Amino acid sequence: DGVTRLGHIRGKMRKKVWVTAGDIVLCGLREFQDEKVDIIHKYTADEARNLKQYGELPETARINETAVDIAMEGEGSDDDIGIDFDDI
Repeated sequence: DGVTRLGHIRGKMRKKVWVTAGDIVLCGLREFQDEKVDIIHKYTADEARNLKQYGELPETARINETAVDIAMEGEGSDDDIGIDFDDI
């Protein structure tokens, strides 16, 4: 629904499944707390591709991209990090 909410990892997933920024997860809305959700399942890359193919995820969804990849995309398209090996 486009609303940013705080996610709570359920006890069965805790310390077994690591959720990072950019992961695609299944969330359950709480009836008594509108600003929080429960993370029910973390999708693998293959499952996420299938969801995208079936039209359950928008075409703009990014699969297998971390927060670092997304942040570096805006800095420029070239891979130059400022090291010139000709000067060494």
